[in-house]
Amino acid sequence: MVCGGFVCTKNALSALNILYVLVSLLLIGVAAWGKWFGLVSSIQVVAGVIGVGVFLFFVAFVGLCGALKHHQVLLFFYMMILSVVFVLQFSVSCACLALNKDQQNLLLEAGWNKSADTQKDVERTLNCCGFSQVNNSSCPAFCVTTSSCVACADILQNYAGQVLQFVGGIGLFFSFTEVLGVWLTHRYRNLKDPRSNPRAFL
Repeated sequence: MVCGGFVCTKNALSALNILYVLVSLLLIGVAAWGKWFGLVSSIQVVAGVIGVGVFLFFVAFVGLCGALKHHQVLLFFYMMILSVVFVLQFSVSCACLALNKDQQNLLLEAGWNKSADTQKDVERTLNCCGFSQVNNSSCPAFCVTTSSCVACADILQNYAGQVLQFVGGIGLFFSFTEVLGVWLTHRYRNLKDPRSNPRAFL
């Protein structure tokens, strides 16, 4: 059977969904590990990452079942979900790569003001106090004892561009794997299983 036939397309689609399953388990595991060891205390952040991991696992499970059973309905829904995810992920990735310094600062400040737990995590990790102005009153950073604290915005701005470029690049990479998944699914749905009735077109 040459590559491009039923078996090859089935194996390629199955391998792609196994990759998605591994990525989803990695997301769930990293979020749980960060919460368990106290690296992240914000429930919203942990719940968001775990939610993305569970959703990705569900989508990959549907795609894997559809690929293994050549199930037309599951493959159709998998293809539709993957198409919507591609549009959203591609848009967010392009937005991450296109943000300028002012927009990054507004995004950082909005995230900073949203959760007190996140503020504590950032101050403790980066050894800084306050966002734009140093505030030692309730700061858990070590620099408070030496009175050498700086505002967290100065440190965050140094990393924001790199982080956004990394996230945008990873998002673009996986968005193109989703295009590959849609194409493989569409092709696989229209291929005939050689083990079935030769007159049947599944």
